[in-house]
Amino acid sequence: MPLSEHEQRLLEEMERSLYQNDADFVAKVGGKRARPAYRSIVLGVLVAVVGIAVLVTGVFVQLPIIGILGFVVMFAGVLLAIAPGKRVAIDPDAAAASGTSGKPSRGQPGFMDRMNDRWDKRQDGQG
Repeated sequence: MPLSEHEQRLLEEMERSLYQNDADFVAKVGGKRARPAYRSIVLGVLVAVVGIAVLVTGVFVQLPIIGILGFVVMFAGVLLAIAPGKRVAIDPDAAAASGTSGKPSRGQPGFMDRMNDRWDKRQDGQG
């Protein structure tokens, strides 16, 4: 179900406010994901297949140590294959050009500023 125009505007205001107020958080969590690391996926699958072969060999020759070693190699291959790709940091100039950072237009306070003001008014009324 698509968002209404009002919801989209609120979401955009929240994003702008996040970029403006919590730059450290955005730098840690945000960022574009790079392409998947195909090399590590292929290498991980190959290592897992070798691990399975060693595991089956260990069972066939009835040597538990070879089977355990095969399992460890197979597990390492799977971990290598599913490891996440590297992230690319957000370029502040690109973010400014795309309009994702900056102050809200028309001189109006942003969404988070209004929410903070409402919270302060509630706290003043209670205390």
